[in-house]
Amino acid sequence: MSYKNASSTYKETRIKTAGQGQLIVMLYDEAIKQLTRAAELLELNNTEKKDPGRIEHINKAVMKAEEIITELIVSLDFEQGGDIAGSLFSLYTWFNRELVEANINHDISRMLTVKDMLSDLRNTWSAIANQSPSEKPNREAVGLNIAG
Repeated sequence: MSYKNASSTYKETRIKTAGQGQLIVMLYDEAIKQLTRAAELLELNNTEKKDPGRIEHINKAVMKAEEIITELIVSLDFEQGGDIAGSLFSLYTWFNRELVEANINHDISRMLTVKDMLSDLRNTWSAIANQSPSEKPNREAVGLNIAG
């Protein structure tokens, strides 16, 4: 088995055995990773000769972050979450609008602002998930594939 297959299998197992809070943290982690990658590539593109291939990778990374944020939106439970779910919905919607504009205009500042805010939310969710040891694994993880 190759390293890539082993890594993918590990990620898939981690996702299938994670509780709901842990899954949310994983989504944040992947969105942050994608925005970090996009910002690094954009910075490289701004300091070196522009590379159409690099622009494609930037676009894919930002779009992956947008997809993850959309997955966070559809996972909101407005009945149980009340005002918090409503606030997160507004924030996530704003994130996606900012990322669309950042991607179109190659605006690193907007990407990093969203990334920083996602990092803050991730840390909060991580603390919540770590306080809930009785959380059951998510046996039916559906939606966005964050394993690869």
